[in-house]
Amino acid sequence: MRPYILEETNWRQIKNQKYDVAILPWGATEPHNYHLPYGTDSLETCRIAADAAQKAWEKGAKIMVLPAIPLGIQNMGQIELPFCLHTRLSTQQMILEDILTALYNQGIRKFVLLNGHGGNDFKQVVRDLQPEFPDMFISIVNWFKLFPNAQHFEEEGDHANEMETSVMMHYFPGLVAPLEEAGEGKAKKFKLKNLQENVAWTPRHWDKVSEDTGVGNPKKASAEKGKKFLYDVTDKIADYFVGLAGCDLDDLYE
Repeated sequence: MRPYILEETNWRQIKNQKYDVAILPWGATEPHNYHLPYGTDSLETCRIAADAAQKAWEKGAKIMVLPAIPLGIQNMGQIELPFCLHTRLSTQQMILEDILTALYNQGIRKFVLLNGHGGNDFKQVVRDLQPEFPDMFISIVNWFKLFPNAQHFEEEGDHANEMETSVMMHYFPGLVAPLEEAGEGKAKKFKLKNLQENVAWTPRHWDKVSEDTGVGNPKKASAEKGKKFLYDVTDKIADYFVGLAGCDLDDLYE
């Protein structure tokens, strides 16, 4: 039993232990090229949450990792693909509100949403919900944005790419198909220069961007690269968990 993983924890443990922070992993269910499973975002985010929580727990932080939410917002061109599960922002907000309400009524005042899907953007949701929980600290961590890809990997991309493939090869090698079966993750760019330069933004129409649903070449991925990357990622997240667990919410600002 890991006392910081709710799905593995029993009532005796929880009854006799005060917890300071609740962690909610949030992923998606969608195609990830030909070599990674549909549950990639949720699977890897759960493991990252657990590893970071273990490091934080060993430093005295009393935190609890909740069961993951595997429902993400998807782009056109993916929504139509079989078993790609698209969840509206309004639905995500209702789910999050219900979870926060339960935790709030139970006395939890520190909350971290650990996001593992690029299509999810919870900032406006948190801004909208925060007034309902005025003395609760609600925060978001996008683990895939903590380091630039170039710091650990050779190839860029943001979906079933070298980084994400390396993570899955380390955590779930049995769920990763041989890399020779993977598509190259070639992605078309917008013709409008302003969109390329992020002067403006619009959702990518996925089937017009990628033939294999991937964005970024996964061929140079390895479990060893994933291990080194995840060591740094979970260290950084664990440090945040420890700091948050030990801080006074009435004294957050310098």
